[in-house]
Amino acid sequence: MESQHHRTEILIGASGMEKLRNSHVLVVGVGGVGSFVVEGLVRAGIGTLTLVDFDTIQISNLNRQIMAYHSTLGRKKVDVLAERIADINPEATVYTLDKRYSDLSLDLGNYDYIVDAIDSVDDKVDLIEQAIHCNSPIISSMGTGNKLDNTRFLIEDISKTHTCPLARTVRRKLKLRGINKGVNVLFSSSPIRLDIRERALGEIGSISTVPSVAGLMLANKVLKDLLEKEV
Repeated sequence: MESQHHRTEILIGASGMEKLRNSHVLVVGVGGVGSFVVEGLVRAGIGTLTLVDFDTIQISNLNRQIMAYHSTLGRKKVDVLAERIADINPEATVYTLDKRYSDLSLDLGNYDYIVDAIDSVDDKVDLIEQAIHCNSPIISSMGTGNKLDNTRFLIEDISKTHTCPLARTVRRKLKLRGINKGVNVLFSSSPIRLDIRERALGEIGSISTVPSVAGLMLANKVLKDLLEKEV
């Protein structure tokens, strides 16, 4: 019988599949962006995933989060994603931590790659700093809210970011900790829309087609970097 990873193996070879199967990726924050990171990684054949998120699925998540259904409302995001992963690839190992990152004490050196999709700026900056100190590869998602153009995402070093208010804030906070560069981030070059600001009344707008693209771009970067280590 044909393996579920047969088409992927044609693309990256048997050694590439083995590399992904033996890799352990930490995804912190599994909302609109993070849930699609997980989807991309598990379908590609990543063997072990650790998912961190304290939140439950709310009705406002239905427009953009891959594990959000009416049938899953109120359930822990990490639990529903773990079930989804098991249904996609029963051979994958999944660890779930339904806590805030700030409430955990993780040895980041245990992971082959770390994906930051946290909403909290302070937790985001803490995770980036700790990953750097552990010499662990990390990629961080900047702002994807209030965006309609999903073609404007870029992956660059934090020092090369522009336009994105969240990237500006993270860059400033990292600089205070002596970190000016050396962190890959995904950000949008799409201009800030003032009409959304006026409409939002403090809330952030979102649509299905934007965070999903960001999440899959992050997953693709992780996969490419892991496979390049194999070469």
